[in-house]
Amino acid sequence: MPNASISYLWRDKDASRGFRTGVSLHSHTNQSKETLDFLANFGNQYPVMRPLLARLERRAKEIHGVSVNYAASYWTPPMTPKLAFDLESRQIEMLGLASMVSISDHDNINAPMLLRTVPSARHIPVSVEWSAPYGPQSFHLGVHNLPSARAQEWMATLAEFSANPSGNRLTEILRALHNEPNVLVIFNHPMWDLYMVGKERHGFLVNEFLQKNGAYLHALELNGLRNWDENRSARRLAEKWNMVLISGGDRHGVEPNANINLTNAASFTEFVHEIRRERKSSVLFMPQYAQPWKHRLLQSTIDAIRNYPEFPQGSRNWDERAYHPDGNGVVRPLSELWPKGSAPLFMRGVIAMVQLLGKGPVAGGLRIAWSESHQLRLELGETES
Repeated sequence: MPNASISYLWRDKDASRGFRTGVSLHSHTNQSKETLDFLANFGNQYPVMRPLLARLERRAKEIHGVSVNYAASYWTPPMTPKLAFDLESRQIEMLGLASMVSISDHDNINAPMLLRTVPSARHIPVSVEWSAPYGPQSFHLGVHNLPSARAQEWMATLAEFSANPSGNRLTEILRALHNEPNVLVIFNHPMWDLYMVGKERHGFLVNEFLQKNGAYLHALELNGLRNWDENRSARRLAEKWNMVLISGGDRHGVEPNANINLTNAASFTEFVHEIRRERKSSVLFMPQYAQPWKHRLLQSTIDAIRNYPEFPQGSRNWDERAYHPDGNGVVRPLSELWPKGSAPLFMRGVIAMVQLLGKGPVAGGLRIAWSESHQLRLELGETES
């Protein structure tokens, strides 16, 4: 049986005592391309959103001659690899621990490869969050600590599969990753129905996937950006399949990961062996996870559309970090597509309205309305009688 523990810093201020290292897993930088096709799904799922999206689509066509293409559009998180690495390291070091940070952007290893040229980050593992197609779903797998000499070769293998998926080939790849003794493969946010296929259908696909491939996965993630109920479901799933639970913050904005792993490992490879061989994991939830989930999602959204004048050029303004095809199909930043060099009035109004929700009395009122204090009492391992 896995030897897993879960602690909460707001309950136990000394939870990190006895450990030498904190590990930050699963965070994103401006090298991640975050698709915008979820907006179209929201329009279908939430009728209140549809008129706003319809107006946006109509004005884009009438005024700019561009048809909105959600699937081909994307945004990038605001933080550069170095800013993200420093943010995650600083949170861990404030606990009096040595820090290890594994950044896993979507389907690319640009961030760790860039960071390896920086003296303070040269030991960062080469990691990625791989979007692996599986039927109508796509499961996100954290692949950490790829062998440096063959990392690009591995990325080509993953990209080839994503372009031409098949069930047997997926198992072959996961088996080959498992045979890399220092690689850690994590099933990220396993209970999140990201592609909205329906709760029952998603649950069936997850269990089918684990039945076929669970032997080659090393842990299931407790996700720092997902809600209490979903993480409780992930814990029950781990119990069902006798799998290790591990942290994964999934940070996209400027708030550090809401959970970390505690360990006495002196290197990331030692940490991998602790998870894979000893099946030992100590997850620590940070105080930000105790905030209402909807409030945290709102704050993450506001982080994405804020301007950061102190950041490097290209990461400062939200419309420099959002991309859409132009009239010729060439994907360009929105800042280059605006006809007068700035966002249309309607778009500025929508952005201002969302930003207002995160300020002062409005934010405080929403936080109270979204309070999940009853869930804080239950926490992840407890159930209501």
